Amino acid sequence: MASTRELLNQARSAVREIEPADAEQRLGDLVLLDVREPDEYEQGALPGAVHLPRGFLEFQVEGRIPDKASAVAVYCAVGARSVLAAKTMQDLGYTNVVSIAGGFNRWKDEGRQWSTPQTLSPDQRNRYQRHLLLPEVGEGGQLKLLGSKVLLLGAGGLGSPAALYLAAAGVGTIGIVDMDVVDASNLQRQVLHNLDRVGERKVDSAKKTLTAMNPDIDLVTYDVRLGADNVLDIIDGYDVIVDGTDNFPTRYLVNDASLVKRIPVVHGSIFRFEGQVTVFDPYNGPCYRCMIPEPPPAELAPSCSEAGVLGVLCGVVGSLQAVETVKMLLGIGDSLAGRLLAYDALEETFRTFKVRRDPACPACGDDAGEIVIAEYDQLCLPHALAPAS
Repeated sequence: MASTRELLNQARSAVREIEPADAEQRLGDLVLLDVREPDEYEQGALPGAVHLPRGFLEFQVEGRIPDKASAVAVYCAVGARSVLAAKTMQDLGYTNVVSIAGGFNRWKDEGRQWSTPQTLSPDQRNRYQRHLLLPEVGEGGQLKLLGSKVLLLGAGGLGSPAALYLAAAGVGTIGIVDMDVVDASNLQRQVLHNLDRVGERKVDSAKKTLTAMNPDIDLVTYDVRLGADNVLDIIDGYDVIVDGTDNFPTRYLVNDASLVKRIPVVHGSIFRFEGQVTVFDPYNGPCYRCMIPEPPPAELAPSCSEAGVLGVLCGVVGSLQAVETVKMLLGIGDSLAGRLLAYDALEETFRTFKVRRDPACPACGDDAGEIVIAEYDQLCLPHALAPAS
């Protein structure tokens, strides 16, 4: 049976080691892999390194570094564990793996660039452990979520499930715009609220529910009417807007403002037993005006208060909006930009339709002029497949 020293020597004979100076010159071309333990990593790491403790390497490396032809430089504290890790990666089929001689300690001693990485606390690791198991998320993705900012337009039928799942997912800052109060008739579908809060401001009720669920996140409330005078200031700085509004004036206003600020909008709409979800990614796909250039006649667009809505439908559509939001924040999967997902609860079917960007769109088209943020009260008809309250 081989000793540890013999195993290390065998690995060194098969793995190429490079000097820290050589690795530093190739930083733009290398995937840096840190195989130290979490407590070591928290004390400092090479910029942009993928952290994967040696004990999890065989089980997770293919998810974290899927391209086995990637140029990978592995490092540990002094250069021993990294050699063994590099040999294991070769055995797994990686063809361009090296070990950094002397590891992080030598790198640091020679005065090369390093930083103290942002890491999850033990409580956060426990809370988000199911995310951490997903190669597409992992610790890096969870930290990205915690550093993200999402604005919810409405704390009603769609905003409720979307807010609950975004808060549970650990989106670090959630803004909520709503100037309404909780009514008993809301409780059939607006799961952020309860009977004790009837008459309370919806943003205040939402904040109580979400902070009780996840005290890590920052809740910013806007108990105002969204209008031309404040929309640009309110949406500024957010990464994604989740639209749960229920009228044409606000939808056109938000569309134009999101184009100005280049912030993607996750659109959701509901009516009776049907719902729709899509993503408007400014100038990378169609905008709301590409899809609906002008509102339909009033007789074709009754509101939920006139036609009704299945309460649990809001949960399906709002949850889909949360899924699209998380995907966009993490940069994973295929978004619904350019596609409209239609759900029929009675048939229990999903259909997807292509939505193309209109070259003649007055807002985002090739010859569109400067966008003017203005009120659209003349369009105050209810939105077919839009009442989200």
